[in-house]
Amino acid sequence: MVRRPISRESKYLYGAWIILLIYLSPLFILGENVHIRVHDNMDSNIAWYRVLVHSGQLFGNIHAVIPQVINGLPRDAFETEFSGIVWLHALFPAMQAYAISQAITRVFAFIGMYLLLKDHFVKEQELSFIRVGVALAFALTPFWPSGMLSTLGMPLALWAFLNIRNQASGRKEWLVLLLLPFYSSFVLGFFFFLFAMALLWITDVWRKRKWNFKFLISISFMILIYMVTEYRLVYSLLLPQAPTSRNEFKESVLDFPSSIRLMLKNFLLGHTHVMTIHTYFILPLLFVALWKVIRQKTWRNETLFLFLMALNAVLSVWYGFWFFKGWQPLKDQVSLLNTFNFSRFHFLHPLILYLLFAVGLKIVGQGKGKWKKTAVVLLILQLLLLFTLNEEIRYRIAGYPSFKEFYSTQLFEKIDRYIGKPKYTYRVASIGLHPSISQYNGFYTLDTYNNFYPLSYKHQFRSIISKELDKNRKLKNYFDHWGGRCYLFSAELGKHYSFEKDSDKKIDHLQLNTKAFKKLGGRYIFSSVPIVNAREDHLTYEKTFTDPHSVWKIYLYQVR
Repeated sequence: MVRRPISRESKYLYGAWIILLIYLSPLFILGENVHIRVHDNMDSNIAWYRVLVHSGQLFGNIHAVIPQVINGLPRDAFETEFSGIVWLHALFPAMQAYAISQAITRVFAFIGMYLLLKDHFVKEQELSFIRVGVALAFALTPFWPSGMLSTLGMPLALWAFLNIRNQASGRKEWLVLLLLPFYSSFVLGFFFFLFAMALLWITDVWRKRKWNFKFLISISFMILIYMVTEYRLVYSLLLPQAPTSRNEFKESVLDFPSSIRLMLKNFLLGHTHVMTIHTYFILPLLFVALWKVIRQKTWRNETLFLFLMALNAVLSVWYGFWFFKGWQPLKDQVSLLNTFNFSRFHFLHPLILYLLFAVGLKIVGQGKGKWKKTAVVLLILQLLLLFTLNEEIRYRIAGYPSFKEFYSTQLFEKIDRYIGKPKYTYRVASIGLHPSISQYNGFYTLDTYNNFYPLSYKHQFRSIISKELDKNRKLKNYFDHWGGRCYLFSAELGKHYSFEKDSDKKIDHLQLNTKAFKKLGGRYIFSSVPIVNAREDHLTYEKTFTDPHSVWKIYLYQVR
């Protein structure tokens, strides 16, 4: 039997899978010794999943509360029980769940982008390197971990929708639309994507004078699945609820020049929750491709590229000016504009930028000679850059603590043994470290970081820190106009929450309302820095705790 030679594209695909496997390997090899993102990850979501799973309220009704957080955080402040990442954390230890989630997301990001390019955007046989390379680059982007497939699943969804729109679909496209809502978020990506799909359908109706009912039904189908999986969100939007911290959000505070700067920052650098890493190689390529289109007067043949370029710019304009203070009077009248973050249309950027990257490479690489080599080199450089931004490499070099060092379970077991009382009988709060650490270790906390929580509690907690807020206008605006971080703020520490054990920082003049703290059930404060005037603030120093496997030194204070 004569074996068929392996095609060039198959070789590229094998190579891409090997690279992706190597990229993911530190998460599985190092386990809890791996270094991963802290911001909006270890300081929040990972602890949330653990608290939810251990609360016994995974399937809690819409009125259920989680007593471990702020004396009763509404169950609806956490993920729906239909979320795949929640179930990973229910079935596996936290770090294993995180690693599996990363693998699922990146694998389907690669598959989705590859299928989308192969079937719709870069179909030429000779451009297989671009198809596979851009799909791999997209899968290596340092996405926000708890977003799952909210942004990285968009290419797979777009592939399914375009096939349905073109009357070229089968069961697999509908299966994609059915399953994606279980591993993504409606408000953190797919609301904006489905809005774009609805606009595409309307445009088709207007231009072709034909109603593509199958396409319309597919959009409606996916929305319906999200309405089922996100029924808690639907309930909160449709029925009157008690005011939450979101009711005091004041995002539109920027003047016109500041909005312009934010727009340019988003266009050039991107955003932390949808990191596209497009500044160094993708943007220059896109401008070269644009110059080539203009010089060769081929804009009629490159309408897709020009449309995507314009859309990419418009999304940055929208993001920058969503925070323009001219919006605030309208937001004060329409509460939904405060409680729902419509600036997140820019979450479409990863999809659009990497489609632009592929189409731009195609334009620049047409023909032979230096331009083709330039396209290949820029794609390889982008892949190398993304690979070096692997979490283990990036955060180890930056000096971040590992997963094990951050949550420091052995250290907090020492504190628990010293206190010697059931954790549910008292409440704690933290200074100089994230409350998620205490929450992860099972302590009942008065402080927290959540997307929303009762507004009444925000006001109660504010009475504890009011004097500290009065000392620092930036902290005061941060808490009063947002308040997602309900922390024991200190004016001397500012907006810094991670003082490790080698820090020489201390607090000389802390002024907390310890009576208000005690009224809420507070008994202990875990501080990562010494409080010099503890006795004046009605705090009794108990003991200092350290552990070789922890980056923290915890000073334990009890409220007198």
